[in-house]
Amino acid sequence: MIHNNVNAQQHSFDFYDGTFNFTADSSLSIAVSTTASLGEVKAFYNKISTGHYDELISNLKAYQNKQHLNDWIYYQLIRKVAEQISPKSENYFRYTLYKWFLLNKCGYDARLAVGNDQVIFYVKNDEDISDIPFFMIDHKKYMCLNYHDYGKLFKEADAYKPINIVIPEAKNQFSYKVTRMPDFKPEGYEDKNIEFSYKQKNYHFKLKINNEVQSIFKNYPVVDFESYFNIPLSRETYSSLIPTLKANLKKMDQKKGIDYLMRFTRYAFLYEDDGENFGKEKRNAPEQTLLSQYSDCDDRAALFFYLVKEIYNLPMVAVLYPEHLTIAVNLDKPVGNPLTYNGRQYSFCEPTPQFENLKIGQISSSLKHSKYEIVYAYEPKKAIR
Repeated sequence: MIHNNVNAQQHSFDFYDGTFNFTADSSLSIAVSTTASLGEVKAFYNKISTGHYDELISNLKAYQNKQHLNDWIYYQLIRKVAEQISPKSENYFRYTLYKWFLLNKCGYDARLAVGNDQVIFYVKNDEDISDIPFFMIDHKKYMCLNYHDYGKLFKEADAYKPINIVIPEAKNQFSYKVTRMPDFKPEGYEDKNIEFSYKQKNYHFKLKINNEVQSIFKNYPVVDFESYFNIPLSRETYSSLIPTLKANLKKMDQKKGIDYLMRFTRYAFLYEDDGENFGKEKRNAPEQTLLSQYSDCDDRAALFFYLVKEIYNLPMVAVLYPEHLTIAVNLDKPVGNPLTYNGRQYSFCEPTPQFENLKIGQISSSLKHSKYEIVYAYEPKKAIR
C-alpha cells in the first residue's frame, strides 16, 4: 500500500552503476537519544513498527533481486539507506537502529546488545570468520557487524546485554561470501600500467581499476580461504586483464603458461607484509591486489589461484605454513617434488618473491621441512576444453 504523505522525504543516491530511489515516510522519522539503552531500543522499535515501512522494504528487496547482490554488498546498500534517513555522524545509535531494523525486515536475523554506552550490532552467521567478535545465542553464532566502529573501545562480549525483540521476518542467515562483484560505472575506472619481463620479453598491461573496490572491502573480515579465493573480478577489470593474458599464453604449453602466471603474480607487484602495511593481517581479494601498491603472500596466492582457475581451471591446493601461504597445481605432468593430496600430485607454484629464484615444482629451502596444512582444495566442476 502506498501512503500519500506530504512530509515524506524523497531520497536518491548512486549505488555502483545504478541509482537507488526511495521514499521515507514521516512515520519512519523517530527521535532517539544519542545514548544507547534498552529502553530507547524498545521505544524505537514500538514506534517504527507502526510506521509505513513496507514500500521501502519492497524497494530494497526488489533492488537486491534485480542486481543479484550478495549479502555483503546488500548490507552496503542498507547502510547507505540508513545514512540517508539518519546520518551516522549526527547520532550513531540512531543510525545503527535503522540498519538493524532494515536488515531484519529484509529477512536477516540481526540482533542488538547495549552496554558501556555502546550499541553492538550483530547478525546470524555460521561461516569461518576469524578476526571479529561473535556472540552465541541459543547455540547459534552471531558475528559483530560494527566492531570496527569501536575498535579498542570494544569490551569483552559479556559487557553487553542482548536485547530480545522478536521480529517474525528475521529468519535468514547472513553470508560474507562475495561470489559476484557489482558492476561499476565505466567512468569510475582509471588505467593502471603494469609490466613485467618473462623469458627476456617485456609484457605490458593497461588495467582498468576502480577504487570503489577498496570501499566494498574496507571493513570486510578475514573469511575462510575458499570464500576469499573465489571473490571474482569486476567486469571492466576482468575484461582489461584476462583476455590479454589468454592471448599472451596462446602459444605456450601448460607448464610454461602456469610458469608465466606464477612469475606475473610474483614480479608485477611490489611486496610488503600486512603487518608493516596495515598493522594487522588483511587478506586482499584478487582485484584489491591488482589495484594496491603493495601485497603479501596471501594476496598473491589468491590472485594466482584466480588466474589459473579462469584460464586453465586446474585442480589446486592452498598450502599454509606457519608464516607463509603458497599454491600447488595439479599439472598434466608433475614437476619437481610434488605434494600428494587425496591421491593426486600437485606441483608447487610460488607466486610470492623469495630469496631464491624458485621454478615450478620448487618450494623455498626454509620451508622444505616445515609442517603445512592444506587449507583449501579446489576441484573444477567442469573441465575447460
